[in-house]
Amino acid sequence: MGMRKARRRNGRWESMEALHTMGKTNTLMLLLIHIFYFSPTTITAIRKDIGFEPSHRPCNTTVQGRYFLTDDNGYVCNAMSVDPQTRCCPETGEKFSCQGCNVLSQCCNSYEYCVSCCLNPVQTSKEQILKVKVAKPATARTYTSVFDYCAGRCRHSSESVVHENAYVSDFHHCFSLPSNSSAGTNSTLLEARLNGINVVVGRQGESCNSVCKLRGKLCVPNKLVVLNHCDIIQKYMSCKGACFSSAGTDQPAEVVDDAPKHMNPGSCLYTQTQSMLSCDGSHQHTRRLCPCA
Repeated sequence: MGMRKARRRNGRWESMEALHTMGKTNTLMLLLIHIFYFSPTTITAIRKDIGFEPSHRPCNTTVQGRYFLTDDNGYVCNAMSVDPQTRCCPETGEKFSCQGCNVLSQCCNSYEYCVSCCLNPVQTSKEQILKVKVAKPATARTYTSVFDYCAGRCRHSSESVVHENAYVSDFHHCFSLPSNSSAGTNSTLLEARLNGINVVVGRQGESCNSVCKLRGKLCVPNKLVVLNHCDIIQKYMSCKGACFSSAGTDQPAEVVDDAPKHMNPGSCLYTQTQSMLSCDGSHQHTRRLCPCA
């Protein structure tokens, strides 16, 4: 009997010891759970595992300028101030700056500000420029983005070139849409505005006043702007040397075949500066396209 009680007591004591050990284990597990779910260190580790996007995406930039460049956000900055990681300009200056630009002619006196001004959605339609070809051949690629267009157009454009291939002013970085592009004005709508107008191709060196007068008519100045488009000019002239923007009072016109080579004989000309359109204008090496009535 004594030994049985001792074993019972011993058994009871052994059961209490097991419960005590189990209690310690549960407490340790609760502590580990608390550390795992609520520790700031663990949360930081989870964030690192998931990862966040950087605050700024990498920028495309112009590379032509010696001291300045423009990023694809529309900011112009000193090359030394560009963020070394993102290649973006500091967002401290004016976005889409048109400093040194004539917004009517869409021409600027510096390449970087031409690109910045061009990137402004108010100035350039993304829907239109994505249809514009980089070069003249039909197989040429189209521009892939507004920045691609602005960076290329401001560098290559000749919107301010006179006949002799010299710049007419310092504003020779231009971003306007080429008049002969597929994104240009609808020629059918333009032709509707020529109802009642007799479109006449003049002789070499003649003004439109002279061209129309010889036919007993008058030149209609406000219709010159309708004719001032490559797709319209090409309906009346051969334009075998292509169609270029120029600056002169004799446009729209065609350069005669015997003109000096640097004037692109056979090519047609239009002007981006509509205020220059005149019935009086003439040039010794061009034939004018005239609206008579």
